[in-house]
Amino acid sequence: MSEKTSGRQTQHNRPDLSVQIGDLVLRNPVMTASGTFGYGREYAGLFDLSLLGAIVVKGTTLLSRDGNAPPRTVETPSGMLNAIGLQNVGVDAFLATELPFLAQFHTPVILNIAGHTIREYGEIASRADGAPGLSALEVNISCPNVEAGGMTFGVSPLVSAQVVGLVKKRTSLPVIAKLSPNVTSVTAIARAVADAGADAVSLINTLVGMVIDIKKKRPVLANITGGLSGPAVRPVALKMVWEAAGAVDIPVIGIGGIATWQDAVEFMLAGATGVQVGSAIFGNPRAPLDVICGLEHYACSEGIASIRDMVGLARKNI
Repeated sequence: MSEKTSGRQTQHNRPDLSVQIGDLVLRNPVMTASGTFGYGREYAGLFDLSLLGAIVVKGTTLLSRDGNAPPRTVETPSGMLNAIGLQNVGVDAFLATELPFLAQFHTPVILNIAGHTIREYGEIASRADGAPGLSALEVNISCPNVEAGGMTFGVSPLVSAQVVGLVKKRTSLPVIAKLSPNVTSVTAIARAVADAGADAVSLINTLVGMVIDIKKKRPVLANITGGLSGPAVRPVALKMVWEAAGAVDIPVIGIGGIATWQDAVEFMLAGATGVQVGSAIFGNPRAPLDVICGLEHYACSEGIASIRDMVGLARKNI
């Protein structure tokens, strides 16, 4: 894609692509999805990271983690399974070495945080609060809850609200609750975290799945199961975004199989204020830029002055 089509061209009557997530204003609604963009260094040589609406970095825990044993990824029809296991450098190393690097791009940086206990979430939020260059926290509430006997935080409205409530107390940054699709009612979780003070919700995280090697007659992943992402999950994600957008008054960020601008338009029409591009980046590192460019052209062709006017439009047209 040329510089002209990468979002840098200047012309009269260009649509306004800016959106607002809590107090955070993004130049456009397209973000990277946690776990697919590392800490940004891997892609900085491929395109200008300043063109992105926001950079959501990989899940970060209180202490560094080596992650799960390999094999940790496997391709599936229209998607992939991963069982990385939250491999990361830990919050202190992120703040000391990764965040200063990202600050040079003048793009909002959103830190995805995860913990084994509710207290860990609060501690990470405290350490990250006020860090120069950090714009928001995305709270991953799909990690093992050791204190509750191995349940996941994100399946319980009560526990989800407790996590988000503690993070809100420990930070002045906007807080985005990342929701799991592996629940009976995503609307119940969305309402719970909104009532606890979340500034936005993002969804969906991966669906749980597995693959078996029929030659070796055993699961392919060392972890046995993994998180399914990619185009295969998009219809599920779109339906859950639709439900969440109808249940809460805070912004909704759509995630799940978004690879093209057409996908992004669907999510925004369903009620998403912003979108995150994830697995598509592995096949096309410039996928987020293609989505931004396509959204601009779509808005122009449809006579949409502000991209915000698209949000939830499909709901109004029923």
